[in-house]
Amino acid sequence: MKILAALVALAMLGGCAMNPSLQILEDTATSPTLQASPIQKRLEDVPGVDGQKITIAVYQFSDRTGQRKPSDMVASLSSAVTQGGEVWVIKALQDVGNGQWFDVVERVGMDNLIKERQLIRQTREVYEKELPTGPTPLKPMLFAGLILEGGIVGYDSNTAVGGAGARYLGLGIQTEYRVDTVTVVMRLVSVSTGKVLMSIATEKTIASYRSGADIFKFFDLGTKLVETEAGFSVNEPVNYAVRAAVEQGVIELIYEGERRDLWKFKEEAEESIETINEISEELNDSEEG
Repeated sequence: MKILAALVALAMLGGCAMNPSLQILEDTATSPTLQASPIQKRLEDVPGVDGQKITIAVYQFSDRTGQRKPSDMVASLSSAVTQGGEVWVIKALQDVGNGQWFDVVERVGMDNLIKERQLIRQTREVYEKELPTGPTPLKPMLFAGLILEGGIVGYDSNTAVGGAGARYLGLGIQTEYRVDTVTVVMRLVSVSTGKVLMSIATEKTIASYRSGADIFKFFDLGTKLVETEAGFSVNEPVNYAVRAAVEQGVIELIYEGERRDLWKFKEEAEESIETINEISEELNDSEEG
């Protein structure tokens, strides 16, 4: 009876621990989907710019942390954070205000772009040299008035660590968690003057969670041993945290630029904001009355 009761208890603990992990496995087995972040909606809801779209360039948004991916067994050569931060910066700039704010010009793959333009020129010189006007010239590339620079400057591990557990007569259950923090800094630079117009720093926590249950029990006067364990762990992707920090930084950049009179929101957006403020004031007055 004791063995049966122990196995039942273990099954209950193990079932509770394994159900979330099995659900995660089922979710990852589905077909690829578009990745969305909780800040994406806030990014798209930013009011449009008053005037023409701003042409902006992003060269590099590199990893400045020098951190390596932690490993308990051997030294790891993999970086702790993504080496392609400029990808998320460009996407955030294109998505802000549903694409009403920025025209992003290609600078990360500048060498490839120049090579393709050279190929086009050579091809036109061969096939259009007999035309009266000569080979058709290429349109000039767009130049940017602003450059967005910066990088991932911090990756702090174990900023918060904790857990809880209990054990009784060889039956145990435990839960652990860990919090890391990634920090992103971006600055807006004027091409005409070289002046740094503003700098923004954002950070995002990365949560890791582990839970498990185990049994270690002797039976029949110590002649038989039952030992088993089960558990699961959930780790928030670092790449997801970097994306969220970048998107939040772009949002802060827009509103900080508006406060510094670098640009203005559309009048209809300002009118809607004023209307919302008036409605809230009326509601507050009615509640006070």
